[in-house]
Amino acid sequence: MSKLNTDALNKLRDGASGEFRNKKGYTHYILTCGGTACQSNKGVEIYEGLIAEAKKQGVGDKVQVIKTGCFGFCERGPIVKVLPDNSFYVDVKPEDAEEIISSQVKGGKEVDRLFYKNPDGSPVQKAAAHGDLPPIGFYQKQQRVVLRNCGIINPEVIEEYIANQGYIALQKSLFEWKPDDIINELKTSGLRGRGGAGFPTWMKWDATKKVANDIKYVVCNADEGDPGAYMDRSTIEGDPHSVIEAMTICGRAIGASQGFVYIRAEYPLAVHRLELALAQAKDYGLLGNDILGSGFNFDIEIRLGAGAFVCGEETALLRSLEGGRGMPTPKPPFPAVAGLWGKPTCINNVETLANIPAILVRGGAWFASMGTEKSKGTKVFALTGKINNSGLVEVPMGTTLREIIFEIGGGIKNGKKFKGVQTGGPSGGILTEKVLDTPIDYESLTQMGSMMGSGGMIVMDEDDCVVDVARFYMDFCVDESCGKCSPCRIGTTQILKILEKITHGNGDEADLIKLETIGKAMQKASLCALGGTAANPTLSTIRNFREEYMEHIHDHKCRAGKCKSLLSFTILEDKCKGCGMCAKNCPAACITGEKKKPYTIDQSKCVKCGECFKNCKFDAVVRA
Repeated sequence: MSKLNTDALNKLRDGASGEFRNKKGYTHYILTCGGTACQSNKGVEIYEGLIAEAKKQGVGDKVQVIKTGCFGFCERGPIVKVLPDNSFYVDVKPEDAEEIISSQVKGGKEVDRLFYKNPDGSPVQKAAAHGDLPPIGFYQKQQRVVLRNCGIINPEVIEEYIANQGYIALQKSLFEWKPDDIINELKTSGLRGRGGAGFPTWMKWDATKKVANDIKYVVCNADEGDPGAYMDRSTIEGDPHSVIEAMTICGRAIGASQGFVYIRAEYPLAVHRLELALAQAKDYGLLGNDILGSGFNFDIEIRLGAGAFVCGEETALLRSLEGGRGMPTPKPPFPAVAGLWGKPTCINNVETLANIPAILVRGGAWFASMGTEKSKGTKVFALTGKINNSGLVEVPMGTTLREIIFEIGGGIKNGKKFKGVQTGGPSGGILTEKVLDTPIDYESLTQMGSMMGSGGMIVMDEDDCVVDVARFYMDFCVDESCGKCSPCRIGTTQILKILEKITHGNGDEADLIKLETIGKAMQKASLCALGGTAANPTLSTIRNFREEYMEHIHDHKCRAGKCKSLLSFTILEDKCKGCGMCAKNCPAACITGEKKKPYTIDQSKCVKCGECFKNCKFDAVVRA
């Protein structure tokens, strides 16, 4: 590759757009999901199988098989899409490759059995055009800005990004706009940080720009530690150049010449594609010295993190990036004034940055036209848990939880009853059915006792115990606390001990007062957001599900059957047929009896695993 100036980039874009996937006279293009989730579900075998079948069936020169980023519909992956027909196939298996090639590429007939079926059984086949979202309930209320290129382009080919308006925003930033113009456009857009705090992005950029210093830094926070959250990983896997372009624009706006992407090492595919994208951008002169002949210099390096949740906090991330232990430091000074190695530093997370090229190409007013009064644009959620359609969901701010869970997510699995939804990961709260119709944005979630966080959204059904869930999240926070400040170090440990006491049936009502007192103290006195928000799941469940805490305390009962210490299994004599399946599957050998006579459970030996309950065909085993 030769380094480009802006005219050469325009010519490349025009040529790439015109020849986009049409360079070699292919009749078909088969897009296969190349995200981590689908790759772990034989996605690579599907990709290689399609290539092999095309060659085997003599059409290797007619079809191009392409890996893309995540399509988002993870529940039904691996996903395969065939162009130009826009055939959208779900639950594809390696053995389907032969039929896709023989039927569609050679025979011109789509493979009907691979189409997504609506709940009424009718098939959904295709979108109106490539790039449009398929007419599936999962996609219908989505609006993709951050994920605009995921599932559309090959993230490992820079020309595909360029052909889809890539690096236009950088050109504008270098040749048409002054730094203040860039920041003002972000101000118009109303974009707020998607890492959780929701701080206005333009203010962060402007504050860093105004600090006089010869050396400044741009840092991308790609350390995604929330259980159940994977939107940043998928964005980098599917569209790494959008992050690179945004970081370069930020460097131009604030006066920095060096950027760092801090990403956890456990994201190997994202790291690989980022490394590849950085090398391509440098080869084309879109990174490095004299970018596009503008005289502006900016470079980006990758720093791997060990995967500590506390490094989602910006000062802890900076200390880790400097080579030290990831521990937060008091603010002020804020990173904009004294950040990485004491220099002014602008930190944004992946989702925030991925919005920026689209904002600068389409205008801040366009972005501000989406969302609510105080929360503009869209938000990506990782919708997981007891939901029919799990996956990545990008919706305008102000969409209700009910729309996300029941329309996009398709409702609760196995016809179970909705119980609650955890937003914001370990820092958020568990919300009930009462607030499902509330339009969600930064403010409304905080008012409901939760938070936006990075966008994890975990749905729970009637089989989940909220006390046990609160214990799980506090156990996570105890492990992830850096231990620097006493409120977090001691508070998380004490709350965990009390929750364990309650789940073992040894709690009393005074424990609820202790939990609330410790939790509120942590909110006020902790050094960073980890300690300040760690008690949210506990406090929200006490507030919203107090009756379940009381059942654990007074009745020694766990209605969901999750707290083993509160469980007991017995066999009803009048229903037991003496088949022996309970005893056969009991790992503790605590069930005895004779064939065709009632069996009994030795309670002193029972480990309460529930295998007898699961394997009894006559409802003779009772769980209480």
